[in-house]
Amino acid sequence: MHERLMKRAISLARRGEGQVSPNPMVGAVVVKKQTIVGEGYHLYARKDHAETVALQRAGQQSSGASLYLNLEPCVHVGRTPPCVDRIIKSGIREIFVAMRDPNPLVSGKGLKKLRRHGIVVHEGLCHKEAKYLNERFSHFIQTKQPFVVLKMALTLDGKIATQSGDSKWITGEQARKEVHRLRYGYDGILVGVETIFKDNPSLNVRWSRRNKITRIILDTNLRTPTQAKVFRSKDPIVIFHGNRVAKKKIENLSSQAVLIEVTTSNGLLDWDAILNNLGQLKVSSLIVEGGPRVATSALRSGVIQKINFFYGPKIIGSSGRAGIEDLGVTSLNTALNLSGVRLKRFGDDFLVEAYL
Repeated sequence: MHERLMKRAISLARRGEGQVSPNPMVGAVVVKKQTIVGEGYHLYARKDHAETVALQRAGQQSSGASLYLNLEPCVHVGRTPPCVDRIIKSGIREIFVAMRDPNPLVSGKGLKKLRRHGIVVHEGLCHKEAKYLNERFSHFIQTKQPFVVLKMALTLDGKIATQSGDSKWITGEQARKEVHRLRYGYDGILVGVETIFKDNPSLNVRWSRRNKITRIILDTNLRTPTQAKVFRSKDPIVIFHGNRVAKKKIENLSSQAVLIEVTTSNGLLDWDAILNNLGQLKVSSLIVEGGPRVATSALRSGVIQKINFFYGPKIIGSSGRAGIEDLGVTSLNTALNLSGVRLKRFGDDFLVEAYL
């Protein structure tokens, strides 16, 4: 029963995807005499945290009840008062928490205070599922840099296009819809300027979010066309460029995007500087959708936490354009190792999701 109720809390929390950043996704379930008497989940615009919503709905039935939370309740004052105090006042008898809050302002302090007030605390139920749900939040709150996933659409032999550049479509409609769902949960989408030239993408999402999704372009020499489709969106656009750019180019684009100069090495922009700047802009999670050069440089720099590779049942052969270029791997011992591999089917296509 306990596992079922915690999974219910996690399911509720997931409803906040795309609506809670920079906060974590949190769901809460209040149970009394084996009956759910209150539920809630967090939406940033609503302000009230999941615990408060669930306890308000449970009302007086909260006294002597059990509370299930996928994340430790906050103990600090933010946009709202501490949820721990609200739980204590409600008369909750025991609480089940899937994982501790990685935020240094919380990180066990909430559970400690609950125990001091006589509330029985159980930790770790469905911990793996809860950690997966809020991996983006956890990474950002601990590093101040966005959680980065590399997304690519590939043929079975690892190509992203034919020799002529034809890539529409490697995957089918179901897989492409999943890409939009994936984008919906992230704060930023990043491509290189070559992708802007070749595909002229809009980098849009089919569903509206509370937060705007930041479009990011890596453009060392600031060659992005002012008429590119990406500028038709009202969402913010950030272009990273090098220090050897003509003032005229900066003037042409400064009214359409936030331009940020970063250092370069061998003609490539510095990834650490890019991620630090995005962190300061509160971009807590990022999808890299650039071409082979961007993908390869990101992998070489070690900034990718996760890959989402969509494979279509096609084979192009050696003349096709490889999705990943030279990584400097000379033996299997130096290959990039992946863990936590998951496979998902979307029609005839499939997704490989894994961590570096």
